[in-house]
Amino acid sequence: MAEFLKLTSKSSIQKTHYDTLSISEDATHDEVRTSYRAAILNSHPDKLHGKSEPCAHHVSQETFLKVQEAWEVLGDTKSRSLYDTMLQASRQDEVASEVRLEEMELEDSGEVLELLHRCRCGDFFSIDSDELREMGFALDCDGNLEIIPSGSPLASVILPCSSCSLKIRLMIVVNS
Repeated sequence: MAEFLKLTSKSSIQKTHYDTLSISEDATHDEVRTSYRAAILNSHPDKLHGKSEPCAHHVSQETFLKVQEAWEVLGDTKSRSLYDTMLQASRQDEVASEVRLEEMELEDSGEVLELLHRCRCGDFFSIDSDELREMGFALDCDGNLEIIPSGSPLASVILPCSSCSLKIRLMIVVNS
């Protein structure tokens, strides 16, 4: 049960089980079950067999497993309650400071663009263009940010330092 709250990644952007099933956190059990059934049918490897390349097949299998895990947690009242408590606690992280996107340094690492902010320990807080895309923002080579349709013009994310225990809140505001 220790791994059922998988919110730890390079940054705190990892999808919740609610995101995986595309439901709100106050969804009823019936809504969770309905969304799970639709998601499991759309991501089941047998349903997608022969329709895609091997790489896409691996991604669909990963999605299928995430949907299954989300159902195992959210489909049970006790585990959902514990998950909600842990999710709420994870959102209460104390931060050393708030940083605007414009204060981050842009670095092109070839495959992705990375935004960096130096920590007082000498290492960096970082987020990359793929993580921003998952949040609904597209970052171009010049560091300009655009909202992907259905994204919000305002967001924030907690970024941990790569070396120490400090965290910052990255404030993302896109002016239309």
